This record gives sequence, C-alpha cells and structure tokens, in this order.
Amino acid sequence: MSDRYTTLAIEAAHQAGKLLRENFRHGHNFELKSGFRDLVTEFDRRAEEIIVSLIRKNFPDHSILTEEGSVRPTHTAPYQWIIDPIDGTTNFAHGFPFFAISIALYSRDDALVGVVYNPIHDELFVGEAGHGAYLNGQPIRVSQTETLHESLVMTGFPYDERLIPQHLAWWERFARKTQTLRRLGSSALALAYLAAGRADGYWELDLKPWDMAAAVLIVREAGGRVTDLRGDRLNLYGGEVLATNGRIHDAMIALLQGERE
Repeated sequence: MSDRYTTLAIEAAHQAGKLLRENFRHGHNFELKSGFRDLVTEFDRRAEEIIVSLIRKNFPDHSILTEEGSVRPTHTAPYQWIIDPIDGTTNFAHGFPFFAISIALYSRDDALVGVVYNPIHDELFVGEAGHGAYLNGQPIRVSQTETLHESLVMTGFPYDERLIPQHLAWWERFARKTQTLRRLGSSALALAYLAAGRADGYWELDLKPWDMAAAVLIVREAGGRVTDLRGDRLNLYGGEVLATNGRIHDAMIALLQGERE
C-alpha cells in the first residue's frame, strides 16, 4: 500500500479520526438536514475540513465531492475524491461507536482507492484497485457462506419515508430466509464488515455516492460482488446497492425482486 493516493487517504482518515475519537461521547449539538433522522454535527464539518485541506494541499487540481457540500465537484478534473467525514452521524451523536470516515478516489467511473476508518475501534479498511483489500494492513477476504439460511445479512433504513413500506417488506422476507439480520447505521462500515467476512450480504436504498464510494471498492478487492438490486452494474449515483460474498448474490436478488424460494 505505497501508492501516494492511498497514503494521503490513510493520513487524512487518521487525522480526522483523531478529532472524532477525542470528541466522542462528549455530547454534541446537531442540526437537521432533510428531516429529523438526517443529522449533521460540528464535527462532520471539522472532520471534512481536515480531509479537504490535505487533499487541496497535495492535489490542488483534483475535484472533491463531499457530503456536507463545502466543496463542489469539478467535472473536468481527471480525478475526483468522494468524502463522507462521518458515515453514521446519528450513531456518533448518540455515543454509539459504529461510524466511519469514508474517503474514495475515482478516475472517471473507476474506483482507485477506498478507505473506511472506524476511529473508535481503530479499524482501517483499505482497498486499492488491482491490489486487494486490507484491515489494519492484513489482507481480508469475503466469507465462504453458501446459502441464505447460513447467512448474516445487513441493511439500513432509508431517510425517505415513502420507501419504508417496501424496505419493511424486504426485512420480513430476509428475516424468514436468513440466519440473522443486522443494521449498523453506517453503510460504509457495513460494507467494510462484509469485505472482512463478518457478514455475507448487504442491501440498501436511498444512498448517496459518498455513503458507498470507498467501501464498494474494498468489497470488490476482497473478492465480493457489488451490483444494484437487480443484479445490474452498480451506478454510484443510483441510490441503491447490493453487495455479497458472491455466493448468495443471486438468492438475494430473487428475494429483493419478489421471487420465492
């Protein structure tokens, strides 16, 4: 992992992570964005400033897309960084230690580097295109679980209330067909856990590109499969993702599309 882009992403994640770790559980004022479930804290903005400053200093010609919108993308730039300073802000605000810093670098539509860092557990997940996926420097691979009945599957709930009935219907289907279901409250962290073999499948709706930009590369480099909910090519801006160890992918598509085993 000697690539200069990867080195910068890791350094940015560690610096932002230090800020979040030092201010975790201190109680935070937050603002609402799109609704009462969609929060932002001062530390989202401060962590973002740390990351953006490092990128601007080292790669001033690169485009940057951030969740908090402090930097707008430049569509003519050959490289684009996609950043979520706290994926799982609600968890952070409540003192629930499952959130992550997500930093990705893309060249057009191709992911080059993905970094997902949970500063509370000090777990750094890294993916480099063509060079594998790592957790704290050690190679990781997706699980070998073969069937839904043996699987731990994860998901998240959408902010858009119009999507909740569909999601609850899916939840019931998977609750009946899988060994167990989990919701972490951070899509980036859930995908990273999948890459490390801690879960076997993950689906979610109503996502933004910064929620998954880094983690989908980590999953692929760990040997997993990532598509949309129909099994087609993932569109980072399409708002949905299905990721698995590859072995249960078709079975998950069948449930998501309403087919019964």
